[in-house]
Amino acid sequence: MPGLRRRFLTSLAASVLSAALAGNALAQETDIVIPRSPVLVVDSERMFSDSAFGQQLAARVEAQAAAIAAENRRIEAELAKEEQALTERRPTMTPDEFRTMANTFDEKVTRIRRERDEAAADLSQSSEALRRRFLLAVEPVLYSIMQEAGSAVILERRTVFVTREVVDITDEAINRIDAQLLKSEATPENAPEAAPETAPTETAPVLEAPVEGDGGTAPESPAEAPANP
Repeated sequence: MPGLRRRFLTSLAASVLSAALAGNALAQETDIVIPRSPVLVVDSERMFSDSAFGQQLAARVEAQAAAIAAENRRIEAELAKEEQALTERRPTMTPDEFRTMANTFDEKVTRIRRERDEAAADLSQSSEALRRRFLLAVEPVLYSIMQEAGSAVILERRTVFVTREVVDITDEAINRIDAQLLKSEATPENAPEAAPETAPTETAPVLEAPVEGDGGTAPESPAEAPANP
């Protein structure tokens, strides 16, 4: 029995040691080391889509898009019903009466389509503004990484032809964004607003470290319903 107990304890100790070593290896694999490099790259699209902070912001626009789509479906059903009723009444109306009502219906459809197009445009603008807010909120995080790496610039990875993976800080940026911004006051409700732009940019802003020394017809078929965004 003592020998059996010793073998059991030895096996248990080996299992614990193996688990500890595996845990240390995993920690080493997931621990991201910021390289010393004059240039870093980041994937701003993935930084937004993969970070919990970016997803939190995006959820607001997604909810707005869902509401617009639901409203479009409701309006589509109402217009189809109204058009069908007008078509059924046509045999009981004079040509002038029908023409007047048909023109009124056409004007209504045109007005509603214009309103829904405006709602879709507003949604698109909201999405672009939200991404600018995100980039503005995460800029201090990127700047701190840039300082740690002794870098002078962070480039958008999608604009770089060839790069080494070691200078891609996207994963580390995501970790820090979630660690700092989700716990701070930079929530979707009070994240800083982006400054207005004359035209949207396609890439993330370049961050540079300071350098010393630098100073109608009658309806015959169901009316076209407003397109879902």
